Amino acid sequence: MIGNDWDEILKDEMDKPYFKELINFIEEEYKEKTIYPKKTEIFNAFRFTPYKDVKVVILGQDPYHGIGQAHGLSFSVQEGIPKPPSLVNIFKELHDDLGCKIPSTGCLIPWAKEGVLLLNAVLTVEKDKAASHSNHGWETFTNAVIQKLNEKDEPLVFILWGSYARSKKAFITNKRHCIIESSHPSPLSAYNGFFGSRPFSKTNQFLISNNRKPIHWEIGD
Repeated sequence: MIGNDWDEILKDEMDKPYFKELINFIEEEYKEKTIYPKKTEIFNAFRFTPYKDVKVVILGQDPYHGIGQAHGLSFSVQEGIPKPPSLVNIFKELHDDLGCKIPSTGCLIPWAKEGVLLLNAVLTVEKDKAASHSNHGWETFTNAVIQKLNEKDEPLVFILWGSYARSKKAFITNKRHCIIESSHPSPLSAYNGFFGSRPFSKTNQFLISNNRKPIHWEIGD
C-alpha cells in the first residue's frame, strides 16, 4: 500500500478488523463526497519518509479541508496554493529561530525527504468540514504508528504543537527520544508560547548531540 519499509512495519495493524472497516468507510466517502487529500495521496507522509529514515515527527490533527490544499503531509500545502495561517507562523518562527529565508511555497516535501515525518492523526477529511473523519479509526492507526516510532533505537524528536498533539505524549515513553512541545502555531494561539519556542534549533541540537545529521530546514524556491 505504501511502497517502502512501512508496509512491513504496519502490516499487522493494517490486517486488523478496525482498519479494514476504516478503509471501507473511506472508500464509500470518496464515492459520495469530496474528500481530501486525493485517494492516492492519503499515505504520502509514509511514502516520502520511510521508517528507517525518520528523525523527526511533526504531528498535526487532520488535513486541510479547502480546495487543493491537502496532499498527505501535516501542515503542508501543494505547490501554488497560498500558505494557511498556521504555516505562515511556522515559517516566521523558523526565520526567527534559524534565520532561514521564508519560502514562497508552502510545500514541505523537502522536510519529508530530510527525515521529518509530517503525520496527521487523521489522514482524510470531507471538503469544508474540519475533523469530519475523526473517530472512524484513523486515530487508532496513527497511535500505532507513534508507538512503532517510539520503539526505534535511534533517538527521534517529536514536535507537538497544541493540546491535541501534546495528548499523544502518552505513547512516547522511550527515554532515548526528545519531545519538544508548545502551543499551536495557529493565529489563535501562536503568541501563547509558539513564537519564541525555537523548535527547529532545539531539534538540530538534539540530533547533533546524538551523532545524527541535523535537518536542513531551509526550503529553496
